[in-house]
Amino acid sequence: MRVVGTELVSKVTGHESVNGTAFGVHATDLGVMWSSGERTFVVFGDTYGDGWCGDGAGPSTGADWRCNFLAVAEPQDLSAGLRFTSVVARDDGAARQVLERDPGSEEETVIPCAGIEVDGVHYLHYMSVRNWGVRGKWFTNYAGIAFSVDDGHTWEKPGRSRWVNRAEKDHPFQMGAFARDDSWLYLLGTPNGRWGSASLARVGFSDILEPAAYSYWTGSSWVERDPFRAVPVLSGPVAELSVVHNTHFNRWLALHLDETLSAIVLRTAETLTGPWTLPQVVVAGDRYPGLYGGFLHPDSADGPVLYHAMSQWSPYNVYLMRTELAD
Repeated sequence: MRVVGTELVSKVTGHESVNGTAFGVHATDLGVMWSSGERTFVVFGDTYGDGWCGDGAGPSTGADWRCNFLAVAEPQDLSAGLRFTSVVARDDGAARQVLERDPGSEEETVIPCAGIEVDGVHYLHYMSVRNWGVRGKWFTNYAGIAFSVDDGHTWEKPGRSRWVNRAEKDHPFQMGAFARDDSWLYLLGTPNGRWGSASLARVGFSDILEPAAYSYWTGSSWVERDPFRAVPVLSGPVAELSVVHNTHFNRWLALHLDETLSAIVLRTAETLTGPWTLPQVVVAGDRYPGLYGGFLHPDSADGPVLYHAMSQWSPYNVYLMRTELAD
């Protein structure tokens, strides 16, 4: 399988985007997507309204900062862009923060990493960011899974549903990507920051909120409870990972940022345990400076065309990209 080419479809958020600033979103990033019936749910990271600095993130005061927000899109022709039907909103109609920070904790922000719906319940994997570092380095307090039983309007963050980082800041499951088959929910995890490799865990659908129920792939078998025994299935650097099974190619597709290449790359495998192919550049940083993300739209599960969200640090907004693949 090879990448034929990638083109920018349209700007998704902010000024001069297909959604404009009607929901109080002048700047944001990420755009993690998952399906719910025919609808697509899209969750974003740190978000700013009127008073945004105009280039990059910030400020944290005076710009209607929210750690995250959630939008919903009905079925549409993605070649014309990704348009929101609605957002989870405040009383004034602006997008509302859906994952709250822990009161009194050492926590900069709460960033969503992956989303999925299972049996009518929505799940969000997120990271609790303790502090930001330099060039793709940051440190987390823990990774967690939140859930919603009212179609994403309200979310609970159970204290038991967390993978707590340790003092060495090297826990292998601090950022995550969801995948599933008929029997299991899979979690592909990376350490905090953008320089780690991705390891693999799985759990039954009834125990998604129970970290003690997860098993971890050691390279030859599944071992219960101990994430530090997991052997990476995707060699690093892996960041902002997104995974889907594509029925056209009958392969798993993984999109992620490769910091050493300054590019969003594609890797494929017949099974989630690998082996995974070497990275192919999908979007290059010399064409889109400061790029990151690369979150797949659910429509990428069928056919040779991928749609995915790309973020750029400057001007700190999200773009919809279209990538064509060939055998």
